[in-house]
Amino acid sequence: MAHNVLVIVGSLRKEAFSLKVANALAKLAPPSLKLNVTTLHGISFFNQDLEANPPADWLAFRDKIKASDAVIFVTPEYNRSIPGVLKNAIDVASRPYGQSSFLGKPVGIISNSPGPLGGVNASMDLKKFLPGIVGPILGQPEIYITNCGASFDDKGNLTGEALQKVLEQYLAAFAAFVDKQKK
Repeated sequence: MAHNVLVIVGSLRKEAFSLKVANALAKLAPPSLKLNVTTLHGISFFNQDLEANPPADWLAFRDKIKASDAVIFVTPEYNRSIPGVLKNAIDVASRPYGQSSFLGKPVGIISNSPGPLGGVNASMDLKKFLPGIVGPILGQPEIYITNCGASFDDKGNLTGEALQKVLEQYLAAFAAFVDKQKK
């Protein structure tokens, strides 16, 4: 049986590279993984005052995570960190305190940038604050996609053979990591 993996796209932009990468991952996934891509559209701002009676959009997002066996974050880098929309979604899903929807879920992190660093700072920031609110985080291989715009055609299809190979290798490693964690 395939593991259900929620792929969380850290950008709201319609033509986001993160969305293109996430969709490519879903198409390349091995049979042992079923990837479900989700965007963060419609998730309202976290406000601790609302925890007693959380909005429906919070509950729906938390339920998506709880229904998954694992999570992959695909994020761009904004101002040397993750986008605010992704941090907000993580705050929504990790609350109330001690009841994170991510608990026990194996996690993968993929960052990307049209520039030469591939979003390495965004990835490192996620690795800094996710421990304690998620399950184990895949440490190797690390994946920082540089110059990502050149790997997709105008319809969002993956055309870069080198990136395809990297994504396939990452998915194979992530599948093995999830299998190990779920035994």
